[in-house]
Order: sequence, then C-alpha cells, then structure tokens
Amino acid sequence: MPASPSSSAQAAREAVAHRLRDLRKGAGLTVVQLAAACGWHYSKTSRIENALTGPSANDIRRWCTATHADDQAQDLIVQSINAESMYRQWRDQVRAGLRHLQESRAQAFRATECFRLYSSSLVPGLLQTEGYARAVLGIAASVNDLPVDDSVEAARARVERSHVIQEPGHRFVVVIEEPVLHCHVADPESMAAQLGYLLTAGALPAVSLGVIPMAARRTHWPEETFHIYDERLVCVELVSAEVNVSQPGEIAQYLTTFERLRSMAVYGADARALILKAIEALP
Repeated sequence: MPASPSSSAQAAREAVAHRLRDLRKGAGLTVVQLAAACGWHYSKTSRIENALTGPSANDIRRWCTATHADDQAQDLIVQSINAESMYRQWRDQVRAGLRHLQESRAQAFRATECFRLYSSSLVPGLLQTEGYARAVLGIAASVNDLPVDDSVEAARARVERSHVIQEPGHRFVVVIEEPVLHCHVADPESMAAQLGYLLTAGALPAVSLGVIPMAARRTHWPEETFHIYDERLVCVELVSAEVNVSQPGEIAQYLTTFERLRSMAVYGADARALILKAIEALP
C-alpha cells in the first residue's frame, strides 16, 4: 500500500525543517538568537523547525543569511515550494471558482499520454456527463461554502476538458469500484444518462474500463481515489485536500497498487452487465 499521501506531504515539509534546524545548530545559534537575527518572534522559529508552518522564500533567505549559508538558500526555497505544493487544500484550489479549476487542468491533460484512473467513490471526471458533473460540482460548491456557485459553468468546462478522450495519442485505463455505479449523487435521469455513457465510453478504442465487483474476492482493499498521469505525477483526493505525488519511489508504489486493483476488475461484457444492473436498479 502506498504511504499515506498526507504523511508524504508532511514528510517533505519535515525534510525542509530538519535542514533549517541543522543550519541553525551548525551556526551555534539558539532558537531565540536565530529569531532575533531574522527579526521575528522565537515561536515562529519553533513552528518552522517542527514543520508546523511552512517557511516563505523570504523566511528561508533570512534564515540562511543568519546562519551564513546563503549558498543553500535557493535550493531550500525550491525544496520548500515542492513540499508545500504537494498538499493543496480544496478551499484554496477553488478560491477562483470551480470553472477556473477545471480549465486550469486542460493543458496538463492534453500533455498526458497514459491516464490511469482509480475511483472508489464517483465516476472519474473524464468520464462524467454534464448532468452528473453538475450535481457533483454543486455538492463541492456547497461543501466548500463558495460565495458564488459556478457549478453549471464548471460542469460545461469539465465536459469540454474530457474531449481529450476523443483525441489521438492518449490511453485511458479506468478502474472503479462497483458501488460507484450505485452512488446516486444526481437525479435518476442524470444517473441513467451517466451510466449509459459509461457503456459508450467503455467501448472506445482508447479506453479500458474495469469494474471491481462488490462480490469479488479482494486481494487489495479499496483505496482513496487517485489518478496517475503517465509515470510522472499522482493526484490523490482526500476530504480536505488534493495531494500531488511526484517522487519516483512513491509513484512506483501507486503503479503497483493500481495494477493490484486492476487485476480484481471485470471488463467487457461482465463490466457492461454490472452497469446495466445499476441502470435497472434506478428508481
């Protein structure tokens, strides 16, 4: 099982904190002395060293100047930026609106050749119909208490972004848990349209759609929803944030986990039978 994504993000922040602490100790400075040299309260030094607060670029420059390690400042700034970008709270991401969030990812999607998508909760965004996406994003707007609900516009942008499925040069390996088919986040009509589209999308040459049956003998437990873009990035969806994993060793763990999950799924006629069963069960 991959390490907890939130733990990975915290570990990256702690690595920066440890380097800064080593610089302070190497310079023979106490926490109070370092704080005085940097012009802030000593409690800030303690928070940074204990990885409770991520340092800004200016904080790192002051720290390095105080410890006579200016030559390490730029490397530490890059390491800190990478650590902080791993863990991005949903509230921060949707600050500019749900539509902006959808549109901001379009270019990255077009640059990806192989998408590996695993979901234990919802139909992945790339396979969502507009009605289903509108319902999902409407819930997101409510959960994040957005001042402006632009879920209708965001749903259109999400569907527009998903046209990458029709473009040459991309492959999509999708694995979903069977309960996804029975999670009624939209009205019956929209759910029927969504499930019907899964039948269509699953037949596309570039798409491999697998469903892990509820009755399957598990060789791996359900995981948090995660998407792998080529072999360069993994995005993991948590309740409070999206975690971006770019370390090769961790990506390899997610690739292994994805293959274990994929091996439990059914495909072709068997997958279509589960989708049809979900359609028949709609109210």
